[in-house]
Amino acid sequence: MLFNSRRSPALARRGMVATSQPLAAVAGLQTLMKGGNAVDAAVCAAATLNVVEPASTGIGGDLFALVWDAKTKQVRALNASGRAPAAASVDELAAQGLTHIPDTSPYAVTVPGTVDGWQTLLDACGSTSLSEALAPAIRYAEEGYPVSPVIAAGFAAGLPKLTRFPSGKELLLNGEAPRTGQIMRAPELARSLRDVAEGGREAFYHGPLAQRISDYVQERGGWLTTQDFASHASTWDTPISARYRGVTCWECPPNGQGINALMALNIAEGFDLNSMGFQTTATYHHLIESMRLAFADGFRWVNDPSHIPVPVERLLSKSHADERRSLISPHQAMTQATSDPIPAHSDTVYVTCIDGEGNACSLINSLFHGFGTGLVVPKTGIALHNRGSNFSMDPNHPNVLAPGKRPFHTIIPGLATRDGELWLSYGVMGGFQQAQGHLQVMVNMVDFGLDPQAALDARRFNVNLDETTSLEQDVPMEVIEGLRSLGHSITPDSGRPGLLFGGGQIIQRDPATGALTAGSDPRKDGCAVGW
Repeated sequence: MLFNSRRSPALARRGMVATSQPLAAVAGLQTLMKGGNAVDAAVCAAATLNVVEPASTGIGGDLFALVWDAKTKQVRALNASGRAPAAASVDELAAQGLTHIPDTSPYAVTVPGTVDGWQTLLDACGSTSLSEALAPAIRYAEEGYPVSPVIAAGFAAGLPKLTRFPSGKELLLNGEAPRTGQIMRAPELARSLRDVAEGGREAFYHGPLAQRISDYVQERGGWLTTQDFASHASTWDTPISARYRGVTCWECPPNGQGINALMALNIAEGFDLNSMGFQTTATYHHLIESMRLAFADGFRWVNDPSHIPVPVERLLSKSHADERRSLISPHQAMTQATSDPIPAHSDTVYVTCIDGEGNACSLINSLFHGFGTGLVVPKTGIALHNRGSNFSMDPNHPNVLAPGKRPFHTIIPGLATRDGELWLSYGVMGGFQQAQGHLQVMVNMVDFGLDPQAALDARRFNVNLDETTSLEQDVPMEVIEGLRSLGHSITPDSGRPGLLFGGGQIIQRDPATGALTAGSDPRKDGCAVGW
């Protein structure tokens, strides 16, 4: 059950870039062709996406990245997500009668981490300047670009948010959502990007931009201050991993949900999926149940580990997977997936780059929901993300809102190695679909031998937060009915196209020849390009 995308995988040797918009992919490729490495290309492509796919990403959002160093054969994990303001208060929200953090409110704005993430990546692993990396983005913002179809739909969906306040028009065309083929410019955003290009992270976290953002959030009733900006810093973390049938799958550690993908892979490894058949009722059943159990544990435990420790070693152990797998029956879906009682809750862009030396950068950059909160800082073109809406307001939950704390994050880049060599740089965008997408593309490639493009073309399932499951367009009715007969709650909208199933990019590397094989998701406007 594949999309009839009619796309062959793209192949190259000297470098490859894959992302969700062709202009951004080409900007990254040009960086490689000028002598830049994978990190340089990833930052350039991500910055360009800030302009050409603004509903999904921007300097008002957050970033995570995994970097593979071909010389040391090591993986590094960068957490460039922001923290809650120092004045953040659950009690203040509760006094307003709120039981959750509204995703279009100023309370959902944490410190944007993207700019520091770009700078940190380039300083540690890049070979070009931030000014050079941002040049294509600035050019498109100033001179304009033709809007592509999926992105035009994103503008249309975001129109109600952007028209709530006058400054939202800075990201619209004459006050309206630009249509496919229309030329879109963003002069205010161009000026902000120029400030960052010229002044680096200091211009964003210690200069007028920090003041403007803080003033606007406070004007709308939020907490963010210039001191919150000045206190921000990205962190290099030790990546986490799990072995799946001889492949080591790498993720960023919590506060991200990458651990959910690894837990699901650990559980699924105990099933003979190949003998069950590609995307049969049995295969779907066992993968859905594996994902439900992984989510139950992830939603229970994932938070900022600098505030409350996350039992990562236990959650990723094979013994834990064995215990959780024992709850899965081949004949009946679980009524409810509950978390393991271990002792003491989406728009995004993804960029993958591998250069000719075999270095890789797997990077996720996001505003979370389309245009984030919809709050656009006047005279800056900066849309502010809404990651803070993922905090819990339950004082007994590890992910409860607290000053200086990072929220639960859905954005997760992925890498995979075989026998100590880079095999894949990959990611699947789309909120809580991301961990599920990682599980499904890995199964497609490892268990069923699909190439990167076919692995992305394959139909996906989506386990929803209410424990129903959505199945993508054209999944055969006999499979849907088969899952229902096992007790799965399949949503009525299954079979319809939509945004639940994300969009991914994969680059595969052959260590013997250096050949790169890439796929780009047909659910997006993007492509894989190489040389």
